[in-house]
Amino acid sequence: MNPKDALHQFFGFESFRRSQAAIIERLLGGGHALVIMPTGAGKSLCYQIPALLPCDDEQPQRRAVTLVLSPLIALMKDQVDALRAKGIEATFINSSLSREERERRYSEVAEGRFRLLYVTPERFRKPEFLEVIARREVRLLAVDEAHCISEWGHDFRPDYSRLIEIRELLGQPTTIALTATATPDVQTDIVRQLGLQPDEIELFHEGIERPNLRLDVQEVWGDDEKLEHILAVRDVADAASVRADAGSVGHGSGIVYFTLIRTLERFSELLRQRRVPHVCYHGDLERNDRRRIQNEFMQGHCPLVLATPAFGMGIDKEDIRFVLHAEIPGSMEAWYQEIGRAGRDGLASDCLLLYDEADLTTQMEFIRWSNPDADFYHRVYDFVAHDHERATAFGLDWLRDQLHAKHKHDHRLETVLGMLERYGVIEGTWDDESLQLEVLSALPDELLDRDRLAIKLRRDQEKLLALVQLIRHEGDRMDFIREYFGQGRKLAMPIERP
Repeated sequence: MNPKDALHQFFGFESFRRSQAAIIERLLGGGHALVIMPTGAGKSLCYQIPALLPCDDEQPQRRAVTLVLSPLIALMKDQVDALRAKGIEATFINSSLSREERERRYSEVAEGRFRLLYVTPERFRKPEFLEVIARREVRLLAVDEAHCISEWGHDFRPDYSRLIEIRELLGQPTTIALTATATPDVQTDIVRQLGLQPDEIELFHEGIERPNLRLDVQEVWGDDEKLEHILAVRDVADAASVRADAGSVGHGSGIVYFTLIRTLERFSELLRQRRVPHVCYHGDLERNDRRRIQNEFMQGHCPLVLATPAFGMGIDKEDIRFVLHAEIPGSMEAWYQEIGRAGRDGLASDCLLLYDEADLTTQMEFIRWSNPDADFYHRVYDFVAHDHERATAFGLDWLRDQLHAKHKHDHRLETVLGMLERYGVIEGTWDDESLQLEVLSALPDELLDRDRLAIKLRRDQEKLLALVQLIRHEGDRMDFIREYFGQGRKLAMPIERP
């Protein structure tokens, strides 16, 4: 079976799109690839097709598996279900499974049952997983949402920074990293975090355009103007839905993003007064409520959701007709990822960013709180290491009190704990009720390097500035976006960090 045969047999397509065939050919030849491709352009096929092509000398107990690293637990089941419906041997292992189910899947993986295995990078902390995966030949490692690798990216996941170690554990397999958005600096950092040199990995940059998305920016002043824009975009989507349904009454699905929960709730009340049906989704809701609201939206029972950025992981609804940002996001990358949820069916969809200069203050505070200084790292470490008993008993709220960090949106403490875990200083769990932490080592120099921390803060501020510059850009905004994301550039040498 060749790649084109597999494409037709399993996926029903007659030919590959654009660079898919070239990417697959490189992987089959043992070459590494970094793929930047717009949402909906077929990134997954680039590693799924090679996974389906067996080697002539494979033995059942040692047959190759393609390992897919993904941060999206919410999406794994959908992806695996879709593959299995096509007769493809695929499974996932993550924390959503019961212990019994995880053990059953471990046993099946060890026996050589699956061609594709989806896991989060955090799974490599589990000794039982390491024991199982050591019994399989990992021919191909696929790193999805690869922007999460880079600490200079907008959605950094600490365990992604262990990819050099992970690749060594797996025997240095052929590797493909995939994302929809990555600036030149992030592209370079992805290569560095994989332990590769630029001449060892080929960049396939498909561009970031999605012609069916209509991008627009409107400067506004105050809630009244924002509300009118929300209603207008919704009305346009409704009208298009009615036309598409040949006269039947319907609503075009849409997401309105907010930065602050209190602003979301204020607009929810304004829409309720206008008798506009909607649901609200944010991180302060109970897990069951979040799941119920997401299901209502995904199944079309309520076509409009007001959401914070917490709404996004696992949202793969094809007919979202608009994504509107009622407050400015924190970066160009975050904005472009979020509008990528619109129009996945290829039909025209609107992406509107409402810019009120007063909203900048909120994002600037968020940036400051997500970049603790060296003194704050010292203070948190001292409490965790030397006042461990009380910290364990009283939890995060008590620790915030001691740190004088009680502002509702001040997340410096969570940021510090996450970074301490990433660097192997601590391990355990933490929430508002208690901390269950073990201190393993002293603070690393990287977290005490004031120059390095200052560079990270400045880069985050520059990302917000770039989005403001896009808003005020008088030329073609897509040209500005292409330049920002480095479309057409080659991979640079790894960046030397201070």
